[in-house]
Amino acid sequence: MICCVEDDSYIRDLIVYALDSSGFQAKGFAEGDSFFSDLYNEMPELVILDVMLPGEDGIQILKQLKRDQRTKALPVILLTAKSTEFDKVLGLDSGADDYITKPFGVMELIARVKALLRRTSDGKAAGEEEDKPLIIGDLELFPQRHQVLVEGEAVQLTFKEFALLQYMMTNAGLALSREQILTAVWGYDFEGETRTVDMHIKTLRQKTGAAGKMIETVRGIGYKMGGRKQ
Repeated sequence: MICCVEDDSYIRDLIVYALDSSGFQAKGFAEGDSFFSDLYNEMPELVILDVMLPGEDGIQILKQLKRDQRTKALPVILLTAKSTEFDKVLGLDSGADDYITKPFGVMELIARVKALLRRTSDGKAAGEEEDKPLIIGDLELFPQRHQVLVEGEAVQLTFKEFALLQYMMTNAGLALSREQILTAVWGYDFEGETRTVDMHIKTLRQKTGAAGKMIETVRGIGYKMGGRKQ
């Protein structure tokens, strides 16, 4: 089940129809109250959440989801009509796994939903394997536990931030282009908005503090994780 919280009935109905036509089950909600009233009757696999909503806005709803242990790991894609860097960073920093700026193409939305669900289910399927950590300096990442430690202290990352950090640490020492990162982490060819990578790198650096300095900018290429894996 995928939930779409969007006050514009045309956009909401379009998203629900597109998801249903692509083999998903989808429900639409016009605002946060009706969404939360239905949420615990059937826990969704993913939430598509508009930022500009009447009453409680999308960022407030997102923060509420992330505070609740039952919905903390629930993947969230934000829909926003805003295009400023501040609004995108605010959404990602509040726990969103991805964002789409309106207007958007239906095929793009479906591709992002499929990619995020695929990576979420892949992580769960691998949970039975040995959780061997990736360690670089004071940074430790446990793939199966979905846990990151900096100097022994736990750091809360979104699903996409975690996947990005894991990819960077796995390829430590290599200069990775934004296009490479998008394909590996987002799971599809994302044309145009390579700024998506920049937004996630920025929030990842902020959340990991001093350890975030190991994520180096490679001018004209992209990014590189410095240090050596232990």
